[in-house]
Amino acid sequence: MPAFDYRQAVEIHRVFTRHQCHYLFIGKSGALLLGFPDTTQDADLFVERSPENGRRLVAALRELGFALTDTQAADIERGKDFVQLNNGPFDLDLVFAPDGIERFEDAWQRHIDVEGFPVCHIDDIIASKEAARREKDRESLPRLRAFRDYWLRQHGT
Repeated sequence: MPAFDYRQAVEIHRVFTRHQCHYLFIGKSGALLLGFPDTTQDADLFVERSPENGRRLVAALRELGFALTDTQAADIERGKDFVQLNNGPFDLDLVFAPDGIERFEDAWQRHIDVEGFPVCHIDDIIASKEAARREKDRESLPRLRAFRDYWLRQHGT
């Protein structure tokens, strides 16, 4: 599967906006949209947990070309904490309960708009990676913190 790129972000945003899905880019895909110089293999989305948003997400994902199983659709509609999708045009992780972030509404209040893309604040991205405690996250944290310092100097947010 190819690495996450800007075209995928555009397609996600276009379709999710049409379906009125509530989401934020998070993880490395979110950091990349903020300007972090790295790569990732999938798009990570922090999505609002509600039955209505779940139904909208399922419709949007099917329009994007994801061949959702009945189980995957049910997991998305009920807001399962983490749903990994590898059955579409690109790999996508839906995170309803990211480590280190209490509520979608709180992250939404802090989010950054990057060319129309709703992106978690760099502090939330870092908090999530710190709380996950995965080896790959621990390895990227020093670079993400250095990027945060640069980003905050540039944007003051």
